[in-house]
Amino acid sequence: MLIDSHAHIQGKEYTGEVAAVIARARAAGVETIVVVGGAGDISSNSEAVELAASFPDVYATVGMHPHDAKDVGDEELKSLKQLAASPKVVAVGETGLDYYYSHSPHETQRRVFGRFIHLARETKLPIVVHERDAALEAAELLGSEGARDLQGVIHCFTGDYDAARRYLDLGFYLSFTGIVTFKNAEALREVVRKVPLERILVETDSPYLTPVPNRGKRNEPAYVRFVAETIASIKNISFEETANATTANARALFHLP
Repeated sequence: MLIDSHAHIQGKEYTGEVAAVIARARAAGVETIVVVGGAGDISSNSEAVELAASFPDVYATVGMHPHDAKDVGDEELKSLKQLAASPKVVAVGETGLDYYYSHSPHETQRRVFGRFIHLARETKLPIVVHERDAALEAAELLGSEGARDLQGVIHCFTGDYDAARRYLDLGFYLSFTGIVTFKNAEALREVVRKVPLERILVETDSPYLTPVPNRGKRNEPAYVRFVAETIASIKNISFEETANATTANARALFHLP
């Protein structure tokens, strides 16, 4: 069985189809889906929590994407803290730093990321981190804000092994998406070869980053199987070993039953 550790199936891309999407995931051997809040606007968080409450094998996280850090103030953080108390919320996030697009000023991103790290500490929840082109600063901020005392995951990891090592040294997991299946992703596959299996999660980041052989279509949690199969091939181990390990890792991180 597999766990899709990061999906956005509460989004408009799945309107009227969520039950069917979840059914297809189950049929593909995906036992649990973690629906991640914070992409687009704050309402995605309440939608994630509502979705998790509606399906026994779905859990939620609450946070705000670094793109939208400029829109996060005291009121938003208060609302998110209240949502974090919901029984099926398993993490704070996604949050972090994105210096590739820089939709929010870097200083604002750093400040808000720090506040979310504090929220994770307050709520005793792990943290889901989005990081792009900011590995050194993200690792330094996590370290200085006491994230060593938390569990967490760097979702959709695409960095080099030096960046991976920094996060692993903090005790974090690394999560890989359909990017590992792309023809031009050999550098990332080399990182996968080096990262210990016990620190790896798999995800789709649905509706984005659809893996080969379905690239070009809308992504969905059923396709996380292609990510796990590719990781098994990269590491020259069985699919079963990969599935068992990544599922155990996700359960440990998110304290899933």
